[in-house]
Amino acid sequence: MRDHASHPTVLVVDDSPESLRFLTDALEEAGFTVLVAFNGTSALRNINEAVPDIILMDAVMPGMDGFETCRQLKRNTLLSTVPVIFMTGLSETEHIVEGFAAGGVDYVTKPIVPEELIARLAAHLAAARVTSSAHAVLDDAGRLLFAVDHGGRLRWSTPQAGARLVGALISTTDGLTLPPAAHAWLDRVRGDPGPATERSFVLSGTPPEELVLSYIGPGGTEESLLQVNDGARSSDQDLLKERLSLTSREAEVLLWTARGKSNRDIGTILGLSPRTVNKHLEQVFAKLGVDNRTSAALLAVQTLTRRS
Repeated sequence: MRDHASHPTVLVVDDSPESLRFLTDALEEAGFTVLVAFNGTSALRNINEAVPDIILMDAVMPGMDGFETCRQLKRNTLLSTVPVIFMTGLSETEHIVEGFAAGGVDYVTKPIVPEELIARLAAHLAAARVTSSAHAVLDDAGRLLFAVDHGGRLRWSTPQAGARLVGALISTTDGLTLPPAAHAWLDRVRGDPGPATERSFVLSGTPPEELVLSYIGPGGTEESLLQVNDGARSSDQDLLKERLSLTSREAEVLLWTARGKSNRDIGTILGLSPRTVNKHLEQVFAKLGVDNRTSAALLAVQTLTRRS
């Protein structure tokens, strides 16, 4: 199996055979595995065969240019954290702006200086690995999260959330986007979260197939963090909250405790400090009339078992 950490894969998209040859030699010498595409169409086709770790994209190409190619690539949730670096002429400021708007993370100017290119690739690969690892941890923990920008466009998602959202979001030239009604709801709840009942929105479907969005809060820069869940039945968390008279956070902490997670693990999953997790558990113990996490976990399991 190829070691992605020591031999990352870069997809180079350029219509010039001379540029491809020059870049391939420089990148392979630096330890990269190089895939090449002569135009946007072949780049989209290559993605179906192998997902690269990073993409180096010529801005100006005949037919589908680099900006449109990037926009189409970013509609694929598997590529949401794959960095795209544009190659552009020194004085083409409008290309730089358009590249960022299309989903690029950086640009290098022509003629390419190999040492500068390698440094930029390494920096963005390191950042992308941190992001991908965080999303994988959230996914393994059952956190079906995704983020949209203020225009309702999908910025990233955990793998399971991405799978649930396929077909529920609208495909536009800017990528996957929330439907107008969901976007309007998000604008309202982002400005004034209000009661907990208003923080959820039925995205699509009818029972038992409906999907429900929940507003978590602000994400990264100009992002909103959302969670997607099945809406047909109460979640385990909601059941514990209702049956055991807990707050939402207490029910969430108890649920992960019942799943065998330590305070440190729960803190990582929920974005809390271990000390805060312990305080929530102390409140749970008092409400349940128990004095340790084993007894609390047992009571949670019994409550979930007697769901009906």
